[in-house]
Amino acid sequence: MTTSAPPPVAAPPQDLADVPGLTARLDALDRITTAGASRLDAALLDDAAVLLDRAGQRLRLSGDHTVVTLAGGTGSGKSSLFNALCGLELSPTGMRRPMTSRAHACVWGLDGAGPLLDWLDVDKRHRYARASALDLQRADDSLQGLVLLDLPDHDSIQAMHRAEVDRFVTVADLLIWVVDPQKYADAALHRNYIVPFAKHAGVTLIVLNQIDRLAPDEVAECVTDLRRLLEAEGLAKPRIVTTSAVSEEGVRGLREVLVDTVAARQVRSDRLLVDVADIGERFAPYKGDGEPPTAVDDAHRDGLKRALTDAAGAPAVAEAMESAYELRAADFIGWPVLSLVARLRSDPLRRMRLGELREELRGAFTGPVGAQQGEVDTALLDVTDGIVAGLPPAWARSVRAAARRHAADLPEELGEAMKEALPDFNQVPRWWWLVKTWQYFLVLVSVLGLAWIGLLVAYGALHVAKAPSGWLGETGLIPYVAVLVVCTLGMGWLTTATCRNLVALSSARHGERMERHMRDRIATVAEQKVLEPITEELALYAAFRDDVDLLRAT
Repeated sequence: MTTSAPPPVAAPPQDLADVPGLTARLDALDRITTAGASRLDAALLDDAAVLLDRAGQRLRLSGDHTVVTLAGGTGSGKSSLFNALCGLELSPTGMRRPMTSRAHACVWGLDGAGPLLDWLDVDKRHRYARASALDLQRADDSLQGLVLLDLPDHDSIQAMHRAEVDRFVTVADLLIWVVDPQKYADAALHRNYIVPFAKHAGVTLIVLNQIDRLAPDEVAECVTDLRRLLEAEGLAKPRIVTTSAVSEEGVRGLREVLVDTVAARQVRSDRLLVDVADIGERFAPYKGDGEPPTAVDDAHRDGLKRALTDAAGAPAVAEAMESAYELRAADFIGWPVLSLVARLRSDPLRRMRLGELREELRGAFTGPVGAQQGEVDTALLDVTDGIVAGLPPAWARSVRAAARRHAADLPEELGEAMKEALPDFNQVPRWWWLVKTWQYFLVLVSVLGLAWIGLLVAYGALHVAKAPSGWLGETGLIPYVAVLVVCTLGMGWLTTATCRNLVALSSARHGERMERHMRDRIATVAEQKVLEPITEELALYAAFRDDVDLLRAT
């Protein structure tokens, strides 16, 4: 019986040593599933987790065995082909639907195959063993390590049979689809299996069976038409072998392909690489096209810090601290005589101003959080606007979520930062004490001068008694003592006026210093609570992009 010459087993697109290995790609897929949690499509992540689990189990099982499935529709002759390859009548054959209800396995080389067959869930009643050398022409060829599976019909009327096929086509190392000349274009096969597994061309073999029913030119015509159909459905460079189960020569080409496949011991890794690359393509839409930012740019970083500083009310607090500084200084540098007069006539405006300052400072830390929260939310929205513009929607949402991770705690954190920046209200500069001492000294001199004048008037002018000393009875000293008192009072007033100017200058510097300290601490809060989470999320996204590229590498 004439058969077409079997094509060689297709090699990978390039040397596997030149592309990342399977282990590296599985590690990348594991990182993707971890990073994608709560960020990417849950169904896709579940599929990735299933693939990781399946790949891990398959790699732990025998690497010396190659799992090959024979799948096809009713009447395609796959069970007859299975028996012809095995050399025994192991699988029931016939045209009745269905004939094969459970997968049958024939194993060449049982050592280590048991756990693999258990994992494949092949019923022990349907497991068979064969010798290692079955090729009739080439005694050196061997199928040692082959696990050949005959599956139920994919178009069976029994749902459990179709489910059995669906399960095995996802775990087999090599997929062989058996078609016959009459139904090779069967829509169910192409729609449900060929098209979805089109990217698995490297681990897929199409067998055109029953060519004994065709003339040689009809065989070539069928193969050409079948190849055209497969290529149109996305199966690149499909491998097609023609067979006939009615004679041993009719399966020679298929057997040689299996011999080469088993000898290479590469198809297991090839299948997993294709599966990993396939799911990598499904992650590609979450990767984006443009080069993403790796950190928050300076403009958005500075904008966030300014916005949070304004939301915390730092400028208003700094201004209040300036006023408080000036009022506090007035108690030290003010001329005590004027202060006494002010107390005697009670200045309600000063009392009101002190009360407002006290409330303003208290409200900076214990005021209503709701008013601050709105400004904080606006600042968080603004800082992410320019960053997420080029990101895929899923990662844009995750970056925004990272920015808001501590949003509820930020008002309190900002208040604490401002408290830490403010000095103790009771701290007093040393020169204030010196000025106060000097002022009271002048007051003492003034009081003594006035008392002296009083004694001079009493003893020298009114002669109420004999003066105990000439310094107290000489009325001519009165003008000089009066000049001393006036000068002392003038010096006190001049000292107060000069110090007020100095306080005005130092209070401005004090307010600027306080605002700078508050800004520094607010900037620290912004870095720790907002910018660092955003940077971490961007780094995670960058690693995700690299891992997706690794999965898709060819």
